[in-house]
Amino acid sequence: MSAAGNANSANASGRVPGAQGRDGLWAPWRRVHALRDLDPAELEALGVRLVLLDRDNTCVPRGETDPTDEVVAWCAEARGVGLALALVSNNWDREGLERTSSQLECPVVSFAMKPLPHGLRRAMAEAGVPREQTILVGDQLFTDVLAGRLAGVRVALVDPQSERDLFYAKPMRKVERRLLRGVPYEGEGETGDGAGSAPSAPRASEPGEGDLPEP
Repeated sequence: MSAAGNANSANASGRVPGAQGRDGLWAPWRRVHALRDLDPAELEALGVRLVLLDRDNTCVPRGETDPTDEVVAWCAEARGVGLALALVSNNWDREGLERTSSQLECPVVSFAMKPLPHGLRRAMAEAGVPREQTILVGDQLFTDVLAGRLAGVRVALVDPQSERDLFYAKPMRKVERRLLRGVPYEGEGETGDGAGSAPSAPRASEPGEGDLPEP
């Protein structure tokens, strides 16, 4: 089905087509190298109205203070097609989060305590957008993907921007790679398991995949 056909379906039902995505609590809707591999115009055509963004290693490389120029440009493009944006971060550095919020021109929910879904639900409530029309973009399976699944939103999993990571996240990355084997990968780059050469996942879901699970 074309993106336009999916958009018509979304407009008629109020739900984003294929919102349930792949089966399993750990399964992302899409797995891409970086934020740039998600086309804002395509997301809007599919009925997405709100994009929730993880901060560390998704928008701002670990150990840095500012988002990359690429991320700033993507956010500007997303706003240009009418998408709302919000940062949802487990970080409690209020000054740093407010700096990033200002640079990306979007609100922020700090100390979100992902994988608990409450921070995502708060961001959706503040934006006035239902979960059916929301996606989350993040770099960690056990925080971002799980939080999204529990909140009932689709999740695009990106590769971490930096090899630097929190001490407790490093061993979890090895488990992530095992769980992600066989999950189609879009975009250029290495993920540590050779997924960079994997075939691209379809950009539009086929009919009959079902609706989002109840949170």
